[in-house]
Amino acid sequence: MMKHILFRLMVVMACLGPGAAALAQDVCLPAPRLLTTMPMGGQAGTSFEVKITGENIDGASELLFSNPRITAKPKVSSAGSAEHDVFVVAIAADAPHGVHEARVLSRLGVSSSRAFSVSGLPESTRAKANTTLATAMELKANSITNAMATPRSVDFYVFSARKGGRFVVECAARGIDSKLKPVLIIADAQGRDLLADRRGGLLDFTAPADGRYFVKVHDLTFQGGPTHFYRLALLEEPGTGPAPRQAATATVSAFSWPPDEASRRPRIEETEPNNQHAQAQRITPPCEIDGRFYPAADVDTFEFTAKKGDVWWVEVASERLGLPTDPFVVVQRAIRDGSRETLEDVAELNDIPSPIKPSSNGYSYDGPVYDAGSADPLGKIEIKQDGVYRLQVRDLFGGTRSEPRHVYKLIIRKPAPDFALAAWALHMNLRNGDRNAVSKPIALRAGATMALEVVVVRRDGFDGEIELGMTNLPEGVSARGLKIPAGKSVGSLLISADETAPRSFGVARIFGRAQINGKTVTRPGRLASMVWPVKDASQEIPNPRLMADVAVSVSPSEGAPVTIAAAEDKVWKVKAGDTLSIPLKFVWRSDFTGASIKLSPMGADFGSLKALEVPLKAAGSEVVLDLAALKTPPGEYALVLYGSAVAQYRSNPEAVRLAREEQKKAEQEAMAIALAASKLAREAKAAPPAKKAEAENTAKAAIGKQKSAEAAKASAARRMKAATDAAAPRDIVDIVVARPIRILVTPKDQK
Repeated sequence: MMKHILFRLMVVMACLGPGAAALAQDVCLPAPRLLTTMPMGGQAGTSFEVKITGENIDGASELLFSNPRITAKPKVSSAGSAEHDVFVVAIAADAPHGVHEARVLSRLGVSSSRAFSVSGLPESTRAKANTTLATAMELKANSITNAMATPRSVDFYVFSARKGGRFVVECAARGIDSKLKPVLIIADAQGRDLLADRRGGLLDFTAPADGRYFVKVHDLTFQGGPTHFYRLALLEEPGTGPAPRQAATATVSAFSWPPDEASRRPRIEETEPNNQHAQAQRITPPCEIDGRFYPAADVDTFEFTAKKGDVWWVEVASERLGLPTDPFVVVQRAIRDGSRETLEDVAELNDIPSPIKPSSNGYSYDGPVYDAGSADPLGKIEIKQDGVYRLQVRDLFGGTRSEPRHVYKLIIRKPAPDFALAAWALHMNLRNGDRNAVSKPIALRAGATMALEVVVVRRDGFDGEIELGMTNLPEGVSARGLKIPAGKSVGSLLISADETAPRSFGVARIFGRAQINGKTVTRPGRLASMVWPVKDASQEIPNPRLMADVAVSVSPSEGAPVTIAAAEDKVWKVKAGDTLSIPLKFVWRSDFTGASIKLSPMGADFGSLKALEVPLKAAGSEVVLDLAALKTPPGEYALVLYGSAVAQYRSNPEAVRLAREEQKKAEQEAMAIALAASKLAREAKAAPPAKKAEAENTAKAAIGKQKSAEAAKASAARRMKAATDAAAPRDIVDIVVARPIRILVTPKDQK
């Protein structure tokens, strides 16, 4: 008994006290997550069946897509009932080609997203094993095949080619949310390897002779199964241009591209040869240049004239275009003395730093699990003297790679102060061995408040304050932004569901608003999420990406374990230098482990406020703001308190009630049928010879009904046990966020 008490105390210390003793526990309340769809996409203008899998998606009633030109309905069986987790998807002929988001609406609300691709090519889904040359699946030119990698094996495909024909074979995987690290091989008719790729999933192949050729696909470490899916494209391509690629999702770093002013500058094509200074391509800033890091070790040199006092901002996009590149820019002044030329370094421009220090270990412990920085350069050139200047751009990874598809966009512009925003769900910061990095859909329980971190990449010297907000929220949901202060890089968004909010869903919009050069500027924010729910980042590297939209839902089927809010929903007014006491109310819906919850302020408004410790099950508490000690100037503020707690979570207790009723009904029906069968058996035994056969047949049919009733009774008992087991309380630590409290601080002399 004493050991059990000590264990519980250590869990509470790890969750509620910084630097406390460490033990691992379940982290984050269950959230609906869509894990796989099969197939992973389809051709525009077609309809087909899609099978889904996921976790915590019980009651999945709808399959939704980020583009309205893609729709789905549950598949209905011949008996008229909906088939479990199977939908019929229809893609309109004018649906845009590319990657879209797929989600389900479940009992707990909207799920995490899974990439769903739309193409203009005929598509198929592999139906049977193809792990030998003899069972290779036939590929038609200009088609796409959906499949999953076979564990500990190789998938074989075969196609026919004419001598000299150019074929591009691509295995899309990471760019469509797969865990597969594809190895792609083209082999001759005997299965002997001719061409292989182990990094990019693409082969550009010219057939050396008429004949049949094999394509081999497997994971780098021969893993496979439902999470290792892929889309294999076979394209017959004329010419010698860059090989086309299938559309892919965007990395988190891509949120800062493109700049808002990009379309307003003259566009220039980079022309070779321009590797040497003597070959420099003449340009006139401002301009935007489309170039390529090709061939291997390519260096592109541009020359322009500038005057003393000029300030130019230079930005390169390549890594943010989804390419494995690391651009580097050097700017030099060319000094001529007769026939002699010397170069004077002016600036070196490298990576865009992450707006906030990311986690060093792949999960939330010493920083967020998202890195919003980029390998692309963004920086300033200050011209100290009139003269001729040379700008060189190269790929630091491109010394041995000769990839025509490794393109870049180079912008040289006058200062255009601006900003770009990205947001993601706040993660736990536990020092207890937890390595949890999960996808967190904005699926709100009734009475819950969810926190998003919002980061900014600032452009061209913009250093002002940014107001954050959300629009287009579903019924019963509100949002409040904690501003990004001047000179800072992180703020917060708080999304709250009313305790009485109905079941609802909507596609929201995140925005930031700031004053730039005397004008109000509003910019959209992008939402990022984990591709997979990683329970242990020491075993699997988390992989986040940007979402195409911001899906928000409310589900009243479960309430938040606790709701914390001000006793009155109003703007709390106080004069500068005074003390403000705000009573808090608590609604407890779960049992908790421990004695109290420690709540700390979130954001910059009241960051120095001392943490508030609230006893568990307290009906209320009070937070006191000494504005003189906090040195809070007049203005509008938001106070948000947050912490963590270990709730004894019960999954879907309503299902237990329904299962109990179903079991009781099945037991009563079985008893009634058994009594009727017993009566019919007695009557058959006593029936006269003329009616005996008929009575025995009736009794036999009753016995059949009795067996069916007993089977239904046993099935109901199993469902009751499953629901009861699922609803058994278990300790889960999660973030607790209070509803934002609005505060207006007026000048001391204002009445």
